[in-house]
Amino acid sequence: METMVFINLPVADLERSKAFYEALGYTINPMFSDDTAACVVVSDTIFVMVLTLPKFAEFTDKTIADAETIEVINSLSAPSKDEVHRIVDAAVAAGGTEDRPEMDLGSMYQRSFTDPDGHRWEYVWMDEQAMQDGPPTE
Repeated sequence: METMVFINLPVADLERSKAFYEALGYTINPMFSDDTAACVVVSDTIFVMVLTLPKFAEFTDKTIADAETIEVINSLSAPSKDEVHRIVDAAVAAGGTEDRPEMDLGSMYQRSFTDPDGHRWEYVWMDEQAMQDGPPTE
């Protein structure tokens, strides 16, 4: 079995969060969703669990960070620069905020946004040949 990734995020408005992630082209798995949580299917191995604040609090004794702080940057790869643009543009159209200028390093291209709850996402395209070759030598 492949390793699966579950990203758990506290959200202020579950329905708004579900609509936001669906606008990016992801689906909600109803088998693992209820009125306190929703399972956003990003891929066969990546899932985002959006949890109401009371539900999220059941999993920790720590203070839950608010939208003004950051503890994690969620970065996902994209198969092309066009897909990076599609996802980030869809995020902004659905209520997210592009929070940093794009980064174009030639063999790597990245854009980032925050979702309506302030969680930071980066989408990155990397040139496959450059990844295989490694950094240039001088």
